[in-house]
Amino acid sequence: MFGNFYGTPKRPLVDHLAAGDDVILEIDVQGALAVRKCFPDAVLVFLRPPSREVQRERLVTRAGDALDTIERRLAKADAEEAYAPEFDLVVVNDRLEAAVEQVAAILEARRSS
Repeated sequence: MFGNFYGTPKRPLVDHLAAGDDVILEIDVQGALAVRKCFPDAVLVFLRPPSREVQRERLVTRAGDALDTIERRLAKADAEEAYAPEFDLVVVNDRLEAAVEQVAAILEARRSS
């Protein structure tokens, strides 16, 4: 979706899952849907910014990407968010601590089920 090609090796995932470990991947929508194909029991959590304006501000202030890269990413954000219904849960990242707590609660609920 962003013109970059990334990958997560499957073997380490399989090894950790076989050992009973939780595995958290920070990946884009395309990657998450690919994971779902390989691991149908995976729990997909869509992290959504509170607004496009907040997302832009965060991307600009972290100073990791060029402005044109940020603008391309924001232009594709609506299309990516259209895939949120494909995910099991949606967490709005309005406050980092609250979002982390929500994801931790999702993991805990998954462990106890």
